[in-house]
Amino acid sequence: MTAQAIDNSNNPGGFLGSKDLTKDLLASVVVFLVALPLCLGIAIASGAPPALGLITGIIGGLVVGFLAGSPLQVSGPAAGLAVLVFQAVQEHGLIMLGVIGLMAGALQLIAGIARLGQWFRAISPSVIHGMLAGIGVLILASQFHVMLDAKPIGTGFENIIGIPGAVYDAFFPMTMDNHHIAAGVGVITIASIILWNAFKPEALKSIPAPLVAVIVGTAMAWGFQLDINRVDVPDSLGASLNIPTMEAFGRALDPDIIILAVVFAFVASAETLLCATAVDQMHTGVRTKYDKELRAQGIGNLLCGAVGALPMTGVIVRSSANVQAGATSRLSAIMHGVWLLATVAALPWLLANIPTAALAAILVYTGYKLVNVAQIRKIASFGRAELLIYFATLACIVGFDLLTGVLVGFALATAKLVWTFTHVQVDTFEEGNRVDMVLHGSATFFSIPKLAGELETVKTGQEVHIHFEYLDHIDHACLDMLGNWEKQHEATGGKLVMEWKELQKRYRRPGDGETSPLELVRQKRADDANYPADTKGILPAE
Repeated sequence: MTAQAIDNSNNPGGFLGSKDLTKDLLASVVVFLVALPLCLGIAIASGAPPALGLITGIIGGLVVGFLAGSPLQVSGPAAGLAVLVFQAVQEHGLIMLGVIGLMAGALQLIAGIARLGQWFRAISPSVIHGMLAGIGVLILASQFHVMLDAKPIGTGFENIIGIPGAVYDAFFPMTMDNHHIAAGVGVITIASIILWNAFKPEALKSIPAPLVAVIVGTAMAWGFQLDINRVDVPDSLGASLNIPTMEAFGRALDPDIIILAVVFAFVASAETLLCATAVDQMHTGVRTKYDKELRAQGIGNLLCGAVGALPMTGVIVRSSANVQAGATSRLSAIMHGVWLLATVAALPWLLANIPTAALAAILVYTGYKLVNVAQIRKIASFGRAELLIYFATLACIVGFDLLTGVLVGFALATAKLVWTFTHVQVDTFEEGNRVDMVLHGSATFFSIPKLAGELETVKTGQEVHIHFEYLDHIDHACLDMLGNWEKQHEATGGKLVMEWKELQKRYRRPGDGETSPLELVRQKRADDANYPADTKGILPAE
């Protein structure tokens, strides 16, 4: 059974027949191990109890994972929303978090039903890869400090410039305090990932490197009883529920609350669907159904709002870990929610033995992998403009935030598109009394000043040939300008010849008795079907 066939069923029982079941289960464990500290850490950064982050992660797995339009994307609390959540909690109280979540989820569900998710497909690949690299840099920079049993310094830029000092403090002088010990665990964890990827036995190739690494890091910390930070798990999820009160619902029509709900819905939808597009770039399996994903996120945030948990989005770190761990279907995302629920409920002692340095080290490696140097070279092959879009997106995400970076990248990509379709190049060749002008690009009303400037260099009485066959497009304004110039030039004894036979073929509309382009293709397809089988697909010799 293929991954496509697996995805076509929303019945979890249908996954049990998959030959890739083992891959999905192992991937779900990796995602669970990555998701657990993120759920806790993002909740703390949002000014909310850690349990509310875990509840969001569980809903993201069990509910959204089941309904998602992006099978390999993992949903949960997102760092991109942490600042917004913190602001909402500080200004309006924790109890309003659920009301805002309910309203944002309803907006997302309505947008998905209205099929607005498709608009997020119109994103330049340079923006997508710049976003991935920017998030990778942020994750690497922040988690590097956590890997040393320290806290992130502050902004992304501050975390980056603080890395050299953190390295020095962690290794010199070697006093063997908790920072030095945590650094050793982190280095061994990353080394385990690299070595396992390079030398894993063929019989164990399905076991993901991050899983091996966290086992090695945990065994090291437990065996030597190292004095370093471990995962902090709340005693009870139920006691941490933040269900909105009637008084909170009474404030739902407050303009500030409505604005916050709209902002939450927009940012969460943008991050989710942009991340889904990025996830599609990482694998060759089932493509994202954007409207379905948006509806699933809406339902997920409605449920999170109902219990007062953190809002959710599709998150790139967990999703990329899911893909890199070998997931083939939505089962891995669903099961990571199961592991979160089961472990927090039944095995808190097990989580208490996992060092945060090991989990942070996995994220450091994941962040490094997101900054794909080979992809930068590929983007550079498409021109400097694409490279500028990539690095501008990356820099703005690191310097400001995810939404700002994507908007800047999108604006630059749009500006490049406008330039491409409004720019014309004119190459002139003069011999005797004849001037040949070859036009490249798109000749629109924006191009009239440049084209008019070239025509003004033509001498009285010369014969001018303008070649249109290399144009992508020419509009009525340019043609009208050329017609007027032709009259003036002929009045002074000159001549204008428009070499546009090929252009006319391209733009000609079928008239009475003519065959439309669609009909021509249909006729060709019918002719191809009548060819002998042994000649199909054979190109004629040049």
